[in-house]
Amino acid sequence: MHPLVLGPNQPPERFYLGGEKIARFRGREAADPRTPEDWIGSVTTVFGAETLGLTRLPGREWLRDAVARDPVAWLGPEHVGRFGDDPLLLVKLLDAGQRLPVHSHPGTAFARRHLGRAHGKAEAWLILEGGTIHLGFESDLDRTTLDQWVRDQDVDSMLAAMNEVEVGPGDTIFVPAGVPHAIGAGVFLIELQEPEDLSVLMEWTGFAVDGPAEGHLGLGFDLALSCVDRTATGADGLVRRRAMAAPGSVLVHEADPFFRAELVRVDGHEVVEPGYGVLVVTGGEGSLAGSGQAPIPMHRGTTVLVPHAAGALSLTGRLDLVRCLPPSA
Repeated sequence: MHPLVLGPNQPPERFYLGGEKIARFRGREAADPRTPEDWIGSVTTVFGAETLGLTRLPGREWLRDAVARDPVAWLGPEHVGRFGDDPLLLVKLLDAGQRLPVHSHPGTAFARRHLGRAHGKAEAWLILEGGTIHLGFESDLDRTTLDQWVRDQDVDSMLAAMNEVEVGPGDTIFVPAGVPHAIGAGVFLIELQEPEDLSVLMEWTGFAVDGPAEGHLGLGFDLALSCVDRTATGADGLVRRRAMAAPGSVLVHEADPFFRAELVRVDGHEVVEPGYGVLVVTGGEGSLAGSGQAPIPMHRGTTVLVPHAAGALSLTGRLDLVRCLPPSA
């Protein structure tokens, strides 16, 4: 088994605009206006779909099926011994062509009890191009007020109550499940998340989605909004400024139970230890090779899926890349 270069995997017609920065990052022609997400190494489907969102390998097999068929080769014996055949990871490129709506993601306990899903959806953002984000409420909020804002679509009050944070290239942000958030227009990022597509919309006015029908995961808003964290969020504690300026781990420690991300800087030659994950090249040029494999050219925008059985990776050239990994076994 060898590392596999993955091309774009963009679920069509998301309800918000974007995609141009993904196309530019990958060195491709201009994108359709509603392709703001590129799902890399995905064993996750779009909510309610059978296969949409899944990664298909070069031989046309779904990655989900390949991992289930040989989990030790893909994920490694330590991972399988602790987590089974669940990769526990979805990586995305995300281009916010407009401000995303205020929304939240359920945690694991809620998702298991009410949706029959194995995970919630904690996520982390690695900022490539910055802007404004809204992250959590500044002060505790009562449920009656939240319900009224959502019912009336009082977006101005929602945003005014949230922490407004300016982010720049190299910053990283951890977003725990439940914390309401909205990524601002112009922000381009790498996202790591638990492998689910679960969102509770608090805002939908002006977006190409039927919020009253689709914004509550089929649960109704009375139940769905109970997953929203209404307590005050210390946003500064979730942000690491210029974390991707130097090699090493780039996320706050609170993210460790969910996923890991490391910046690898190659200046000549580096060896990366075996392990399942996704590599995203953010700058430079060079090459990658696994055991007994011819070198793969690498440059900004290259994304590579790495099976554990590929062994140690040899990287040469001048490269910056993000290594996206599941939690430690």
